[in-house]
Amino acid sequence: MVTGKLSLISIGLFDESDLTLKGLEEAKKADRVFIELYTSKWHGNLKNLEKLVGKKVEILSRKDLEEESYKLLEQAKTRNIAIFVQGSALVQTTHLALLQEARKLNIKTRVVHNASIISAISETGLHPQKFGPYVTIPFPEKTKGKLPESVYEVIKMNKARGLHTLCLLDVEDSKCMTAKEGISILLELEDRRKEEVFTRATEVVVFAKAGSENPLIFYSRVEDILKMDLKEIPAVLIIPGILHFTEKEYLSLFKSEYNRKI
Repeated sequence: MVTGKLSLISIGLFDESDLTLKGLEEAKKADRVFIELYTSKWHGNLKNLEKLVGKKVEILSRKDLEEESYKLLEQAKTRNIAIFVQGSALVQTTHLALLQEARKLNIKTRVVHNASIISAISETGLHPQKFGPYVTIPFPEKTKGKLPESVYEVIKMNKARGLHTLCLLDVEDSKCMTAKEGISILLELEDRRKEEVFTRATEVVVFAKAGSENPLIFYSRVEDILKMDLKEIPAVLIIPGILHFTEKEYLSLFKSEYNRKI
């Protein structure tokens, strides 16, 4: 008989202080608590999180959640298992697949939602309803050196419809793709396709440290951003579509953000 439970607890955008009261209560009730740290850069402190929860928080690898998720599900049949998920749970398909398998096994499930980059992008002044499908730009080694043509196609489709494109930047073994690396990959794609979807004259938004006290937003042409010393700041890229006049006015405030904050 299945008597356990699987809870996916969204931990928010930046650190452990983003955890909701509902999420904290759910974690405190769990028999074992885990956290995944491979889907994006987390700026929190694991020891501080453990103090809040009052118990040990074990780190899960990609293998634990994808290839060997059956081990977690086996535990959840008889025990209350909680997994902290960065941002908001179910934005990543890995977590949705885990939830689906749990329900197939008649394991009780609970999802505690929170903020994610999908909801935070409105801080740039761009209207959320004007975003098309988003993409993830992968590290070249993941695609064996092949350029991600599907990424180019989505950006092209969104631009044709006047929609904005959110570009998530890959994370692998705690290494975060930088904004410049993502831009370079898109420029390589443009050099190959030559359809003027993403050029050095394209205006883009770089949004970094979302959810922190000092988020960084830069709006400029690609050629100007490539000259900036962005260091290793984890970020996302946004390629605007057709801008409403209110979006233009708001984005104009960030033309000088780089000089003021970096």
